[in-house]
Amino acid sequence: MRGASESLLVQVIKDERGASLLEFAIVVPLLVVLVVGVYDFGLAFNQRQRIVQAAQEGAIVAGAQPMNDIQTTTSNPATLQPVLTAVFNSLATNGVLPNSGTSCTLSAPAPPTQLTWVYTIKNCSATYPSDNLVITINRGWYAGTGPVSVGTAVTVVYPYHWRFGSVIQLLIPGPNGYSTAAQVSSTATVHNQI
Repeated sequence: MRGASESLLVQVIKDERGASLLEFAIVVPLLVVLVVGVYDFGLAFNQRQRIVQAAQEGAIVAGAQPMNDIQTTTSNPATLQPVLTAVFNSLATNGVLPNSGTSCTLSAPAPPTQLTWVYTIKNCSATYPSDNLVITINRGWYAGTGPVSVGTAVTVVYPYHWRFGSVIQLLIPGPNGYSTAAQVSSTATVHNQI
């Protein structure tokens, strides 16, 4: 009798190990998706904060620039170049723009619409060559309907590529993959000082 109860006990232990292994095999992919998702959202939030900082730095520089050349120059005022430099340097220093050895190219802005210039910087990423950094500078921004205070609004837009899709692709293969990019943008405003 003792031999039969021992073999039954061994069989129960083996069954529990098999069930534990099955549970582990089901839970691990879900855990990986959760961890990668949290990590990816953290990276996206971090990039958003860096873009907010770059927009604020650009707006501070823009608010201190004189406005005498924006009425006479419609193509590319010299007073907007320090703003572009401040935004670009902030993004490059904080790691938003990848340091891949490629040279970024600045396209000339279209003629302004109501004191708003839109600059597009291309080819900053070797991994994603179609990514464009778009900097919009509005030197005629104003707030309110009462006493008008004229200021400058600087908007920065740059894409974030989700890594979460590549993990989903491993778990559930699809013909086109799940890689997506989201445009992250921020606008900062200041009152013109000059």
